[in-house]
Amino acid sequence: MNKNIEIETTNHIPQEAFDWYDDYAHGGMDRRTFMNKLGTLAAVGYSMTFLTSALMPNYALAEQVSFNDEDITASYEQFDSPDGYGKGQGYLVKPTTEKANYPVVLVIHENRGLNPYVKDVARRLAKVGFLAFAPDALFPVGGYPGNDDKGRSMQRELDRSKIQNDFVAAAQFLKKHDLSNGKLGAVGFCFGGYMVNYLAAVDSELLSAGVPFYGTPASKELRKNIKAPLMIQLGELDKRVNDSWPEYEEDLKSNNIEYQMHMYKGAKHGFHNDSTGRYDKENAELAWNRTVEFLSTKLA
Repeated sequence: MNKNIEIETTNHIPQEAFDWYDDYAHGGMDRRTFMNKLGTLAAVGYSMTFLTSALMPNYALAEQVSFNDEDITASYEQFDSPDGYGKGQGYLVKPTTEKANYPVVLVIHENRGLNPYVKDVARRLAKVGFLAFAPDALFPVGGYPGNDDKGRSMQRELDRSKIQNDFVAAAQFLKKHDLSNGKLGAVGFCFGGYMVNYLAAVDSELLSAGVPFYGTPASKELRKNIKAPLMIQLGELDKRVNDSWPEYEEDLKSNNIEYQMHMYKGAKHGFHNDSTGRYDKENAELAWNRTVEFLSTKLA
């Protein structure tokens, strides 16, 4: 099916189906309950095949920059994480243009490991001149399994504090990389959005800029440490994450932290992810252009 036609058609799916998927994807309901709820829509005329294909990712749709694009070079690199799981691994993508150093960006996946969509995001950043590194939280247990449901289950079973420490170690690895200009940015989605907020809060000197897409904030006691400017990207229909924003904004203001928040009208949680029916092309492209401009300015 043509991608544009498919995305347009999913707009007719009731919002509650996307809410159910969000709840399921974040551990709020099990698969049986989720499928039973979808079944109530099938009973009023929606095809279960159509519903599941619209809600579940199709990673063939997500490749905007090929892994063999002549403007980039990609490899897997390992890093030490003594306070995490000991050793981590990520997907490093650099421009093929010869420079002494580059602005560097950590790319942080959702709650299911380093899937093809997030690897493509890293390639998109390298394509426009950043050195990008996308760690895989699932590396200690064999890496992203090629299936989001299994990936979610695997990540849920890991120690959250060790995962966080692995991402701190990944950020330090990238910031000190031989090709780094010493200024580190971070962009993340969902769980990755939370991790961007966490990295900004856990170490005041770590980030020079952060762009969390639909991510919840770090714990309240850590927020006073934030110094990095933030660009907060939120979807209007993402009630679960948006409920945390007013309090977070109060703390950002009270601590004189530079930030900007963009609320994308009609956008769902995950609206940047072009492998699912939640994708909102117009809003995703606007958010991405803002992201690249913001990181380019703050990491120059």
